[in-house]
Amino acid sequence: MIEVFKTNVQETVQAKKIVTILLEHFPGNKINFDLYDCDKILRVEGESFCAEKIKTLVSDHGFSCDVLE
Repeated sequence: MIEVFKTNVQETVQAKKIVTILLEHFPGNKINFDLYDCDKILRVEGESFCAEKIKTLVSDHGFSCDVLE
């Protein structure tokens, strides 16, 4: 399963912190950012994760995060 999110994460340091947090909750998934994309893409790929939980975790750290449609 793959989900792509639009975020407002700007800096590599911020992206790394978010990836670390998400991997703690969803180990074994592939999680990365494309900060060069205009939508500051967060991509999550794996067998089991919850899009709503990802949105909540990112939002809890002060960033917007919505599923890209």
